[in-house]
Amino acid sequence: MPAAPDGRDRRARNIRRPSATSIRSSVSPLLSIPNVSEGRDLVAVAAIAHAFDARLLDVHADPDHHRSVFTLAGEPGRLAPALLAGAREVLARVDLGRHDGLHPRVGAIDVAPIVYLRDADRGAACAEALVLADRLGEELALPVFLYGLLAGGRTRAELRRGGPGALADRLAAGALRPDFGPTELHRSGGAVLVAARAPLVAFNVELAPGASLQDARAIAASIRDGGPDGLPGVRAIGLWLARRAVAQVSTNIEDHRATSPATVVATIRRHAEVTGAELVGLAPGRALDGFPDEVPLRNRATVEHALASSGWPGPTID
Repeated sequence: MPAAPDGRDRRARNIRRPSATSIRSSVSPLLSIPNVSEGRDLVAVAAIAHAFDARLLDVHADPDHHRSVFTLAGEPGRLAPALLAGAREVLARVDLGRHDGLHPRVGAIDVAPIVYLRDADRGAACAEALVLADRLGEELALPVFLYGLLAGGRTRAELRRGGPGALADRLAAGALRPDFGPTELHRSGGAVLVAARAPLVAFNVELAPGASLQDARAIAASIRDGGPDGLPGVRAIGLWLARRAVAQVSTNIEDHRATSPATVVATIRRHAEVTGAELVGLAPGRALDGFPDEVPLRNRATVEHALASSGWPGPTID
């Protein structure tokens, strides 16, 4: 597929998605957002997308991060086997030992959260995540680490710190044990992080020319939860996108009701000029309320619209 005008293959737009046949069910969907450590080979990305045997709502492929984010929907009981099928394809196509992307990671399938849209479905999401974790460990010999709600609040950053090498050292020293699967990293697949969580907003902000990697890192340290600006529920890192010569503040907004993308942009603007932003995957519609019109926002797409277009009746998000 030809690159976008700015040189980036932001979305694998020609990946074939399942037809949007109507789903006659009163069961609320669960989502899964597997993050795969491949964002450059769009043939591989398309094959992985096809292998995820679920309703594919969105794919976001990023060559700088060297990462693809898939958004899947399914009824409870159906997502875990769908993810397992996709994970087999990932292991056939991705070798973590050859990975050189910007995004922190410890696995070829780096994270595979199950996402509930309503608080009433939290239990179903937890059950689905635990089934997924067990099967990834048992059938694919991947060490699986739980995070978030299922692990007493343990974060992805804690597990990723130092990368796959540091994680392997902690396993060898007995300082850490997987929750499921073998006690050694998979040769090419590394490890997988699994959780049950509410929707988050993956959101990147680009700084104007002249901003450096150091500027992006300083801003990220300031705006993240616990920093001087202290935006609640915000995780942030500063990156340099060499393909475009752009400094980027990459964020996860874990509670869009507490902090919106608009607030993130306004806070970053106190430190530097902002030239644009992008969503990675889908966002709850309310998360985009009040977003400034003068800031270009790429990939503006919502969970509600994607679900409705795919046939789920009346999806709502708490």
